[in-house]
Amino acid sequence: MTSSEPKSSSALLKLLGVGFGIAVTIGGTIGTGILRRPGTIAQELGDPWLILLVWVLVGLFALLGSLSVIELGTMLPKAGAWYVFARRAFGDFAGFLIGIASWFGSVSAMAFGASVMGEYLALIFPVLSGYVRLIGVGILVAFVAFHWLGVRLASQAQEVMSFLKAVGLLAFVLVCFAYEPDVPLDFSEANKIPVQGSLIVALLAALQSVFYTYDGWHTAAYFTEEDVNPNKNLPRSMMGGVLLIIAIYLLVNLALFHVLPINELAASKLPAADAIQRIYGPASARAVTGLLLISILGIINAQIMFNPRVLFAISRDGLFSRRFATVNAGGTPGAAMLLTAGLSCVMILTGSYGRFSDIASFFFVLCYFSGFASLIRLRQTEPNLPRPFRAWGYPVVTWVLLLASLAFLVGVIIGDQTSSLYAVVFLALSYPAYRLVKRWNA
Repeated sequence: MTSSEPKSSSALLKLLGVGFGIAVTIGGTIGTGILRRPGTIAQELGDPWLILLVWVLVGLFALLGSLSVIELGTMLPKAGAWYVFARRAFGDFAGFLIGIASWFGSVSAMAFGASVMGEYLALIFPVLSGYVRLIGVGILVAFVAFHWLGVRLASQAQEVMSFLKAVGLLAFVLVCFAYEPDVPLDFSEANKIPVQGSLIVALLAALQSVFYTYDGWHTAAYFTEEDVNPNKNLPRSMMGGVLLIIAIYLLVNLALFHVLPINELAASKLPAADAIQRIYGPASARAVTGLLLISILGIINAQIMFNPRVLFAISRDGLFSRRFATVNAGGTPGAAMLLTAGLSCVMILTGSYGRFSDIASFFFVLCYFSGFASLIRLRQTEPNLPRPFRAWGYPVVTWVLLLASLAFLVGVIIGDQTSSLYAVVFLALSYPAYRLVKRWNA
C-alpha cells in the first residue's frame, strides 16, 4: 500500500508540501480587506507613517505568532490546529470548546464570503441582483462537488488561486507606481488629516481593523497531518507565507498613497477601485471587482479545506458524532464537509451570517489566546515532548502575544457588546453540550 492511499476510512492522506502550505497561508489570509480597509484606517489615523506602522505591528504579531504555532504544529502534527493544541494542553472540554468555536466561526465566515461573492457577481451582471442568496449557496455547492474529488486537486486549485491573487495584487501595485499623480507621494505634515477624537482610541480601532485583515496566517497548521514532512515544511510555509503577506500589504498601502491623497483615501469605501479609476477611468473599476472575486474564491477554497478537518478531528476523538470522522477515497473528510457547507448554506438562506460573522470575531481571537496559552502550558507540563522546532524568544515573546490577544479580545467585547453577549451565551452552553456528547459517545 502506498503512502497516498488511505489505510482506513478515518485516515487522511499525506500529499501536501511547502508549496501548498504557502498557498493556503496566502489564500486563507488575503481577502477583500486589503482592498477595502485602507480607507477606513486612513480616516481613523490620517497619517501615512502611522498607517504603515499599524500594518507592520500586526504583521509582526502574525509572524511571531506563527513561530509559536509552528512549535505546536510540529510537536502535535494532527489535523485541527487550535483544537489539537487546546485539548493536549487543557483537556477534553477545552479542546471541545476551542474546536467548536473555531469551526463555527469559520462556518459563518464562509457563508459571509459566499454571500459577498454573490453580491459582486450581481454588480457585474445586474440581471442576477435578485438571486444573491441562491448564488451564494450555489457557490458553496460547487465547491463541495469539486472538493469531493479529492485533496490533491483541491490543493492544486489553492496554489493556482493564491498565485493569481498575489500576481493580481502585485500588478495593481505596479500599475499604481507607473502612474504620475498631480501631487507626488508625500509623507510630510502637509499630507495628513487631523484625528477625530483620541489618538489612542484611533490607534486601537485601526489595529483591530488590520488585525482581522491578517486573520488566516495560521491556516497551514490545519494540514500538518497531511504534510509529507511537517517538521521541514511547516516552518517554511508559515514564515514564508506571512512574510509575503506583510510585503504585499505594505506595497498595496504605498501604492494607494502614491495615487490618492490622504483625504481622498480616507473618504473612500473601496480605495483600490478609486485608485484604478483615477488612472484608467470609471470602466476600469471592474478589474478591481475581478480581483476581489479571485480573493474571495481563494479564501472559500481554503476554508472548505481546513474547516471540515476541525470537525473531523473533534469527531475522531469522540467529542462529536463519529460519523463525521470519515475520509473519502480522495482524502476529503466528506461527511464533515457536507455538514460544514450545509450550515453555511442555512446561514446564507436565512440571512443570519452577518450576525454570526460578528460573533466569529470573538471566537477567532479566543483561538489565538488559547494557542499561546497552550504553548506555555505544554512547556511546563510536557517539557520532554519532542519539539522539532522551538518558538524563538520564549517565554517573553509568547507572553507578549498572549497578552496582546487578550487585549484584542477585550477590544472585541467593548467594540461589539451585543455580539459578544451572544458569544458568551454560546460559551455557557458549551459545557452542557460537551457533557451530552460525551454521554452519547460513551
